[in-house]
Amino acid sequence: MLGIIIGIASVIAMVSLGQSSSVSINEQISQTGTNMVMVMRNFRMQGGVNIGSGSIQTLVVKDAEAIAENVPHVQAVSPIVSSSGQVVYGPNNWPGTIRGGDVSNLSIQKYEIARGISYTEEDVRSAAKVCLLGQTVIDNLFPAGEEPLGKTVRFGKIPFKVIGTLTPKGQNAMGQDQDDIILAPYTTVQKRILAVPYIQSINISADDESNVQSVMDNVTTQLRAQHKIRPGDQDDFMVRSQQQMLQMMDSVTGFLTVLLAAIASISLIVGGIGIMNIMYVTVTERIKEIGLRMAIGAKNRDILLQFLTESTILSLIGGIIGIIFGLLLSYIASSLLHWPYIVSIPAVVGSFLVCAATGIFFGWYPAKKAASLDPITALRYE
Repeated sequence: MLGIIIGIASVIAMVSLGQSSSVSINEQISQTGTNMVMVMRNFRMQGGVNIGSGSIQTLVVKDAEAIAENVPHVQAVSPIVSSSGQVVYGPNNWPGTIRGGDVSNLSIQKYEIARGISYTEEDVRSAAKVCLLGQTVIDNLFPAGEEPLGKTVRFGKIPFKVIGTLTPKGQNAMGQDQDDIILAPYTTVQKRILAVPYIQSINISADDESNVQSVMDNVTTQLRAQHKIRPGDQDDFMVRSQQQMLQMMDSVTGFLTVLLAAIASISLIVGGIGIMNIMYVTVTERIKEIGLRMAIGAKNRDILLQFLTESTILSLIGGIIGIIFGLLLSYIASSLLHWPYIVSIPAVVGSFLVCAATGIFFGWYPAKKAASLDPITALRYE
């Protein structure tokens, strides 16, 4: 039964963990809004070589304004610029990222203020040197538990006054720390840190999830007209949505779950072969018993049913123990990984049915051999 136990436990654990990881990833992506649409710089091809998107500087603030004015079903729009650098407060420093956005970017990306206030439209217009700190940045710049509100931190050479802190969000679906962030007005990052006239991306929030695809199509049409791109020419921008990320991650986790479950099911085949071998040995050891039963009136189907029943019971007992171990393993793993614990009913029911089928399939040959014995020969067997 050991092969059956290992196989069933592995299959149930793999399917359960696969579904748990999928739900966990979906929850993390949903934290940034499933109605979110992103416009990014496209990759550029030169001489058949992809030279990346860093040299493309076609996205500007007017693009974001045009989307807000002309694209229907758009709830909020925010230009985005970001920069990496050293953040310093007193003797402490941290290699962080500052992301500049409009006031609406906090609601688009589902950031919440834990303490303090957010920057205002006036701060955006005046490129004010104010910022909001994520929890990871706070932990590293203020390790003694000092209150960061009202303090001045330095990003590169630019001082920023801390006016608020962000509610912790943890890691995202890609394993990145969402709390290792500094938020500021996009004009401040654009003019005072990067000193560039363009923006790097645009975040858009659709008014409803059902309108995301419509918003993406209209944004593409609007930006092609805005950038004067002729029909047939490559876009100098990309439009992506969180729903596309969800679908992609679901596809990847689903494929990995099926692959791991298929690998684990090899143990079921090994266990089935083990049952067949054991039943074959059992037939050999009980030839006299078989002959005696036949001599007092047992028919071939009675002997066949006896050994099929034995092999099926062996398989089912192993399956039940395997199901218990599989559920226990998935619970322990989900707890350690902080994933939701999900019991896959189809996997449990399917495993039980597979156990019965395994017992019948691999027990058929030994049972058939036992039923075909000649009773006289069986009684004389030593």
